[in-house]
Amino acid sequence: MATFKYAAVGPDGKQATGVLTGSSVDGVTDSLTRQGYEVRSVKAASRSLLQMELTTQKVDLVELSNFSRQMGAFIKAGVPILDALEIIRAETKDKKLGKVLVDVMDSLRFGESFSGSMAVHTAALPPFYISVLRSAEATGELDVVMDQLARYIERDVEARRSIRSSLTYPSLVMGLALAVVLVLVIFVLPRFKVFFESFNAELPLPTRILLGFTDFVTAWYPVITGVLVALAAALIAGLRTERGRALRDRFLLAMPVVGDVVRFMVIERFCRILTSMIKAGVPIPDALTLAGAGANNLVFERAIARARTEMLEGGGISRPIARTKLFPGAVTQMMRVGEETGTLDDQLQNVSEFYEKELQHKLKRMTSLFEPTVVILVGVVVGFVAVALLTAIYGVYSQVEVQ
Repeated sequence: MATFKYAAVGPDGKQATGVLTGSSVDGVTDSLTRQGYEVRSVKAASRSLLQMELTTQKVDLVELSNFSRQMGAFIKAGVPILDALEIIRAETKDKKLGKVLVDVMDSLRFGESFSGSMAVHTAALPPFYISVLRSAEATGELDVVMDQLARYIERDVEARRSIRSSLTYPSLVMGLALAVVLVLVIFVLPRFKVFFESFNAELPLPTRILLGFTDFVTAWYPVITGVLVALAAALIAGLRTERGRALRDRFLLAMPVVGDVVRFMVIERFCRILTSMIKAGVPIPDALTLAGAGANNLVFERAIARARTEMLEGGGISRPIARTKLFPGAVTQMMRVGEETGTLDDQLQNVSEFYEKELQHKLKRMTSLFEPTVVILVGVVVGFVAVALLTAIYGVYSQVEVQ
């Protein structure tokens, strides 16, 4: 199925534009004509065009969670989907979600399914969302699954907020340390240099090192700034490539302390997504692919893809996952129990809840180690500056008294 943009005149004489999925231009044109529309144009729309016109970013997760919960409640109450979407669209404050809902309603009026209408907007929604909706429509449990999606997204948002709050204080301390160094180098030290030069005195080695560093930064700051900007741009460009992402993810996993936090974060997210998709009735091979991508770590994603291939060859799910050597034995053991007892979704949910709690402990530990490290570094820098200046002042006055 491809995606097509259309422009038409409706039965009421009003202009109508939107996006529909279909097998061909003629198929979309016929569908519109049967609905009483006078078709003006139907053109194939590329994904990049949709991303530019409909949404350049993902829909806010909080808004998506609210949308999913409201849709579940409306469908359960027997409210028609179109009416439910119109009510939610009128109340939402997220412009991106509003645009998506308008287009979804247009597609529904032309006979498209709810999941098919949402599938046009894969750039705006999480990768697993559409697959869950398709499975929910196929099983007739759209109201239940929408509520499950809302709960999952809420937990994901809470986890992200927890991580951000844990890293806020260390980030502020690091920013303060950088600001202190910049103030010293740009404003304080140049004035002391003029002061010392006025005495024509020989300065101690620490002071000469400090002033030499200040002279270097002052003289070469345009070059230094340009190099830093170029390095930042090269790093950003490199991280957008698959090889760059793989190197970054391997590096993060290999780092002491941080590697444990990243590993726990990826495992918790993978198990949580996989649980939601299995509960929604998504086939396990598809669920593995989307959960691996949703884990947001290329090392794990590639390993899970290999495990999926082994599973399709008849190896089950727990053994291939264990052979990746990325998951702790407790995780693969619970997967094996889930396979044998037919409770894989429940076991994965237990794993995700356990690792969610463990992740909080790991974050607190990392923060507790990071904070004193940054404070010590700031103390060393400020202490070195203080010692260099005080020894210089004492030495200058000693030489002046001797003269």
